[in-house]
Amino acid sequence: MVSLARGRPSEEKSDMIASLAASILFATSITCGHRATKLIGGASANFWRLVIATILLGVWSFGFGIGFGGSGFAFFFVSGLMGFGVGDVALYQALPRLGSRLAMLFTQCLAAPFAVIVERVWLGTQLSWLQILCISVIIGGVALALAPHESVKRDVREWRVGALFGVLSGLGGALGAVFSRRAFAATAVAHETIDGANAAFQRIIGGVLVAGVFLAIVRWQKSRTLAHAAGESGFTKDAHEKKRVWPWVVCNALAGPTFGVSCMQWALRNNPTGVVLAIVAMTPLAVIPLARIFEGERPTMHSLLGSVVAVAGAGGLILSK
Repeated sequence: MVSLARGRPSEEKSDMIASLAASILFATSITCGHRATKLIGGASANFWRLVIATILLGVWSFGFGIGFGGSGFAFFFVSGLMGFGVGDVALYQALPRLGSRLAMLFTQCLAAPFAVIVERVWLGTQLSWLQILCISVIIGGVALALAPHESVKRDVREWRVGALFGVLSGLGGALGAVFSRRAFAATAVAHETIDGANAAFQRIIGGVLVAGVFLAIVRWQKSRTLAHAAGESGFTKDAHEKKRVWPWVVCNALAGPTFGVSCMQWALRNNPTGVVLAIVAMTPLAVIPLARIFEGERPTMHSLLGSVVAVAGAGGLILSK
């Protein structure tokens, strides 16, 4: 069993504030990401936001941090492969099929229970019956929010594919967060320190590699089918459209993998993965008004009630610690 770091009460409180900040930043990121996917496709939108974030985090890490150093680098790298790589690649395939609000409900609300299970099996974190109940409430909230209703018409096959990618995104995010916890444990054992932004940089290296490979595969497949329309190839018919996408990509890069993930890594230093991801699961509530403003998506009673139930379960998970 691995000995995981726990901070002083004051540190844990500030870490929870970092988790709340991450949820707001992720809501902004996912809304911008949805706009970008409509213009250049999910694979391209995800890859270029990671490239921008890698540059920004790299400048910080080599200028003020330890760069690639530290005993936890290997774990952070694998964390990036799982979270930024598998998790975000799947998320950006779910976005155009489900929309930002439903995609985030899958990703954030399922990541918490997945993380609790993985951390229990691998790192020995104890799971109480109250935590199991809260996990069930979270999943129930997701199901309620996704219940069919008349105001949104979606292709059934596209919805199912999007849901599959959403579940995969949640699992990837959970595995990535647990590996980060393991990385911080290795760092603590070696009596080293690493800040959230530097940890985010070491993670994003693995993620940008996966995203780049996936983008290359998607473009190769599109070239074989001689696709001329805009989509996952990353190109649009109108050059003006390509220029319009960059503000959304940059905003996505800043809010998500740069500042959002840095805040989440900060929170993971001293707190169990399930607790941190449960707080981050409040992201869908912040997405709802943004989706209404930027995407014209009117929230229904199902989605609002489901979001509240899911976040209530997440809150119960926090209080159970």
